[in-house]
Amino acid sequence: MEMAKAKLLIVTHEMSPFLELSKISEITRKLPQAMQDRGFEIRILMPKFGNINERRNRLHEVIRLSGMNIVVNDNDNPLIIKVASIPAARMQVYFLDNEDYFHRKYVFTDKENKFYADNDERMVFFCKGALETVKKLGWSPDIVHCHGWMSALVPLYIKTTYKEDPTFKTSKVVYSVYENGFEGSLNADFYKKAVITDITTEETKVFEKGDCNSLHIGAIKYSDAVVFADENIDKEVLKIVKDLKKPTLAHNLTENYDNFYSLYEEICAEELISVD
Repeated sequence: MEMAKAKLLIVTHEMSPFLELSKISEITRKLPQAMQDRGFEIRILMPKFGNINERRNRLHEVIRLSGMNIVVNDNDNPLIIKVASIPAARMQVYFLDNEDYFHRKYVFTDKENKFYADNDERMVFFCKGALETVKKLGWSPDIVHCHGWMSALVPLYIKTTYKEDPTFKTSKVVYSVYENGFEGSLNADFYKKAVITDITTEETKVFEKGDCNSLHIGAIKYSDAVVFADENIDKEVLKIVKDLKKPTLAHNLTENYDNFYSLYEEICAEELISVD
């Protein structure tokens, strides 16, 4: 496979200029453009949070992609897909929308700064919905690069439920680890709610604590490579990456996007040499 023709899917919960909560928004704006400039085909998926201005950002519904239902905790949840363009970059961003989960004034916490009780379900909806949307696009990514804790179930799903799906069968997964995105933990039943077709709680048990570290560790376990996107990464997370001997991109190398290209090239190489 020629890397210049590779297909790169970015899954993130924020991206500039649509939503800017942390450094993730800057990286997810610059990285796909840098890869597009190198010949990559790009798709970007993120949630349509309520504080993203549809008129200003010129979002419109993609009727052919909308209309699916995503099951979370035995409930059917309608998935609406909207799209916006970044004219300067010739890139399209797909937004996953649902009235119950995303039509709120705030993103992850309410006006009292209290973590939403259903953030666990919102996460399952987004991760499962993202993969179903890509299937419906009829577009098979060579690389799926996940950014932010809200994308942490995507590596698990690709390597289990979707591993034989033609859309993701040959996809390599990269997970970027950022500093803790939230304090506390998700709902105690999160790891059970994360179970979807062909997955058992044994496979989701790595997420059981529901805190940011366990989300990172679960995502890393099922990823093909890891990017340290922050300088201060928890020691427990660092140890897991070292123990699992995953290809990594160190924090001090992330300023140069050629290094991302090299990482993608390494994990996509047909004769990838594993480190003993």
